[in-house]
Amino acid sequence: MDFTDLFAGVRVRNIAEARAWDERLLGSEPAFYPSDVEAVWAVGEHRWFHLLENAPKAGSALVTIMVADLDATAKAMSGRGVYPTKLEDYGEVRKYVFHDPDSNEIGIGQVPQT
Repeated sequence: MDFTDLFAGVRVRNIAEARAWDERLLGSEPAFYPSDVEAVWAVGEHRWFHLLENAPKAGSALVTIMVADLDATAKAMSGRGVYPTKLEDYGEVRKYVFHDPDSNEIGIGQVPQT
């Protein structure tokens, strides 16, 4: 298989509240809105982060977005009022774990450059 793109989705109770939180987390407004209950951010080339309002299924997502500089990214997020709930350190791989208002887990991680 030759995978070319990633479209990761998170279900939330209220799109307006979730969008505001994710704008602070990601540092930008969504790239586009497919409908009144959706918002999509481009988080890299051919990589998308998608919110969908679906209250009955909200709160169980597990997503990790990898970045080039984890500490600088976490500092920028904290400057926007979004703080990690924990740091997971696996030696060469680290990630900050964030929980949105619906308890979805959004990880921001870094794998060292080789």
